[in-house]
Amino acid sequence: MIWAIGDLHFDSTNEKSMDIFGENWESHDKKIVENWIENVQEDDLVLLPGDISWALKLNEAIPDLERIDKLPGDKIILKGNHDYWWGSLNKLNALGMQSIDYLFNNSFIYKKYAIVGTRGWLPNDAENFTEKDEKILRREVIRLENSIKSIHGEHDEIIAILHFPPFNSDGTTNEFVDVMKNYGVKTCIYAHLHAEGHNFIQEGNIDGIDFHCVSSDYLNFELKQITVNGE
Repeated sequence: MIWAIGDLHFDSTNEKSMDIFGENWESHDKKIVENWIENVQEDDLVLLPGDISWALKLNEAIPDLERIDKLPGDKIILKGNHDYWWGSLNKLNALGMQSIDYLFNNSFIYKKYAIVGTRGWLPNDAENFTEKDEKILRREVIRLENSIKSIHGEHDEIIAILHFPPFNSDGTTNEFVDVMKNYGVKTCIYAHLHAEGHNFIQEGNIDGIDFHCVSSDYLNFELKQITVNGE
């Protein structure tokens, strides 16, 4: 099975409270872990689209990554906008986590599925969108395409994961969806949206792609099983 949940916001120091987003965030990490252990099997895959740890440096993120590493299943982690600890793939892989892979300009094969993705960015119709944002947005679009082009191995379907929603502020699809359509992606998973941001969530089949929002609070801190073609 394939599971997904974003925005873990783990904090081994207990210095960064998520309660500002609502009382439901109290002990949210324990809720996630309990649901994970209850549902995920060792041969399952868990997709984690960003905002994994509040750590600022890589060595500070190790306790949170070790916590994830010990949970059931294989995991693929994507960088979120708050993952300041993120380093190069060489540095990340050198940590020696046994069940974690990192998605950045690369791809992975799980059974008959190719897993691709990138962080994404703000849409160009967002308020206060700047030239700097435009450069980041263009770079992230290229990274998604690079990830898809890196696929090696037999697969029947491509699953794309992003941290930011691939939609404009007015609800229309943006450049990331254009890339997905060009390469036949049929499933897209994203996160990032909290509290009132849930009002902007779009799910279901749009332009031939099945979209799933897996922000942890949106899922009530329970992992979502991702089905592709009804499987």
